[in-house]
Amino acid sequence: MPPSAGARRKVWAVFMLQLAAISCAALVGVYGAAAILEDLLIRRALRDEAQHFFQRASEQPGLAPPDTYNMRGYLVSRDAAATPLPDELLPLGLGFHRLRRAGIDELVYASDGEPGRLFLVFRREQVHRLAFLFGFVPLTAVLLIIYLATWLTYRASRRARSPVVALANVVRDWDPKSPDLGALNLDHLPGETDRDVRVLAGALHRFASRIESFVERERNFTRDASHELRSPLTVIKVAADVLEDEELTAFARRAVGRIRTATRDMEALIEAFLILARESDTGLPEEDFEIDALVDEEAERVRPLLDNKPVQLFLRHEGRFSLHASPRVLSVMLGNLLRNACHYTEEGRVVITVGADYVRVQDTGVGMSDDDLAHVFTPFFHADRNPRGGHGVGLTIVKRLSDRFGWPLELTSVLGKGTTATIRFPQARALAVGGGRGGDAAPPAR
Repeated sequence: MPPSAGARRKVWAVFMLQLAAISCAALVGVYGAAAILEDLLIRRALRDEAQHFFQRASEQPGLAPPDTYNMRGYLVSRDAAATPLPDELLPLGLGFHRLRRAGIDELVYASDGEPGRLFLVFRREQVHRLAFLFGFVPLTAVLLIIYLATWLTYRASRRARSPVVALANVVRDWDPKSPDLGALNLDHLPGETDRDVRVLAGALHRFASRIESFVERERNFTRDASHELRSPLTVIKVAADVLEDEELTAFARRAVGRIRTATRDMEALIEAFLILARESDTGLPEEDFEIDALVDEEAERVRPLLDNKPVQLFLRHEGRFSLHASPRVLSVMLGNLLRNACHYTEEGRVVITVGADYVRVQDTGVGMSDDDLAHVFTPFFHADRNPRGGHGVGLTIVKRLSDRFGWPLELTSVLGKGTTATIRFPQARALAVGGGRGGDAAPPAR
């Protein structure tokens, strides 16, 4: 049985195989018994009958051959005074022979004795009839009893399994966010609930209760964290904006810039963690939006990261498409890829390409080796090739979001030459090229 088959089908298959095996064994046994009855008992009886006739003929000369309902004998005596012999028996030699004449199946045994050659002709129809009456008729009755007992056993086993099947159906239809604990009530289950079923139902009830508690804590966390974590960051951003308007030394202005950069990074991380902390994507607003506008917005957010760096940021629009999804999720993914590209590129360029169904971020940064690429999605892993370091969670967040929302992420990199990250969107809806948002064209690749 395939792994997807349920317990009910498997048990039914076992019972059917058992019935088939019993039936075949019984038929083979009866057929073998009939064959043994014919080949051994009848032939032995004919030999004994011929020997008995020759013994009596020696004591009673002129004794007539046997003549019964099932057997007839013919004697070809040595003095030519013989019972008339049918033409079918004339060419037969010594031993056993099978004849079929006038639709009658007969077994012939020819043997020599002192009076002459004796032919014993036995009608097999009677043996077949007896084999049927004493073999197949009892066999049929036995098989019917076995079938009935098997059916009753299957019904009993099905009734015993019905509470377990009902529990499996309840678990299958559960909503993880709000499990129905009342469905596990033993009074709602069919059949008789024995000790094992009660233990299983109790374990599932405790498990569902824990899931309900986890979901409630997750809701509380995402609700509270969204407010409690964003509020201090907003205060820090406002304070940094106020300080930037003051007359500060060069060192203080650099410090304010670092504060603003760290605040933007923390906002992006909090946004990503809150999305991932949710049990599902339920609750995230979905809408139809054009990808170009979102890409332009994220590009403008990371431009300050390239200040005081000989790095240029380019936008390349090779296609246009729209999505029906949560813009917040895509903003988090694209923002992490762009921050990584800007962070690990000290000179050269960062190119953002919007295609027909993908967004690609390509940089000329430090790149990664094959070994680094194999571990790049491991949390808190980074190759430490940039003296500024990094959190090591950006690509991990992007990968988790891509898996969760069905947007495949492709990552290629060459050590010392740069990294290319591509997000593909199978649900993309193509838009007509032209008349859309423009952008800075990237120079031809060298």
